[in-house]
Amino acid sequence: MFIWTERRGKAVDLEFDFEKRYRLFREIIETLVLTVLMFLVIRLAVQNFNIDGMSMEPSLHNQELVIVDKWSYFFHAPARGDVIVFVAPPNPTQDYIKRIVGLPGDVVTIQDTKVTVNNQQLTETYVDPQRQGNPYAPINRMIIPQGAYFVLGDNRNGSSDSRDWGCVPQPNVIGRAALVYWPLGQDNFGFLPGVSSVYNNVSQSQTITGNNLCPIRHVQPATASSPLGTASAAAASSSSQLTATPSENTDPLGTASMLLLPSLFIGWNRWRHRRTAIQAKRG
Repeated sequence: MFIWTERRGKAVDLEFDFEKRYRLFREIIETLVLTVLMFLVIRLAVQNFNIDGMSMEPSLHNQELVIVDKWSYFFHAPARGDVIVFVAPPNPTQDYIKRIVGLPGDVVTIQDTKVTVNNQQLTETYVDPQRQGNPYAPINRMIIPQGAYFVLGDNRNGSSDSRDWGCVPQPNVIGRAALVYWPLGQDNFGFLPGVSSVYNNVSQSQTITGNNLCPIRHVQPATASSPLGTASAAAASSSSQLTATPSENTDPLGTASMLLLPSLFIGWNRWRHRRTAIQAKRG
């Protein structure tokens, strides 16, 4: 009787130990799967970039790290004043970052430092007067065609933009620059301020007619997908001082944090629920 009871007790202990290990193994697998799924969702929605250049001064500084929102343009079109990252029409292996000034149907005129959209001269608060030059030829009544955007760098003296190579095709747009997160303590740290007030008096886009359409250089982006087309994150070129080419962030805070943070959150949440369940059983 004693021997049978002892054997039965050992069998129960082994069965309990197996169930305990099985639950632990299952929780680990579930946590890994949920972490990967959350990482993929985050990766599709946002991407981090490293600014390499000065063409967006003073709004964005050289070597800053920014978060680009790739999700919102699934639901609405880009707006005037948005700072966007896009596949560079002059070079599909690079990504540029500029500000949208003209939408499809807009009529853009640039004379010296004056930018006019639909007969409304802009007072651009985001442009430093000391950088408000125009090294390119004047633009007299250029019409933005359908499916394209007229973009300018905030550093007008040192930016290769639509004044140089024409408009940005819609499929080249990767997303909207939303947040500066590194280095800490920068004067522009945090969310990029809205500048919609600059365009409050600009009338709605006109019917696209005329012969002065902004040229579009259609190129096939190299790799990756985006809400409005495809894009690639490339290293800066020798002309990055004029183009502020962002390259995909390779710092250890990038992809590693996008994996670590979801796993920590999921693990903590599962541990909290498990602890609550144990306390409920004891009660």
